[in-house]
Amino acid sequence: MVFWLYLQPNTIDMGQTAFTVRMDSDVKKQFDELCKDFGMSSNTAFNVFARAVIKNQRIPFEVESEREAKLRRAQEAFERIEKYKAEHDLPEMTMEEIDEEIRKYREERRQKKNNNA
Repeated sequence: MVFWLYLQPNTIDMGQTAFTVRMDSDVKKQFDELCKDFGMSSNTAFNVFARAVIKNQRIPFEVESEREAKLRRAQEAFERIEKYKAEHDLPEMTMEEIDEEIRKYREERRQKKNNNA
């Protein structure tokens, strides 16, 4: 499905430009319905998006790769562990102890997965 988008420039003197976006027809239908709920057309929604990108000099929502998401979740988990450790006055673990804990967890996870298969 081809979707036409008309970007409206900030000044009246400038003309409009056609912009083609290809998307799945079901996505287009859902997007159109949601835009209607917002009281605007799809073209208006894309114009709002384009203006927000220009104004803020960034995409107005977070886009991250799966790798970045995993790193962020790992960092958050580490911070929760550090907080728990501090709250419960737990001693520091050596790298060998940490590796052993990870090994045990992975083994438990493998066993659960095999039991469920």
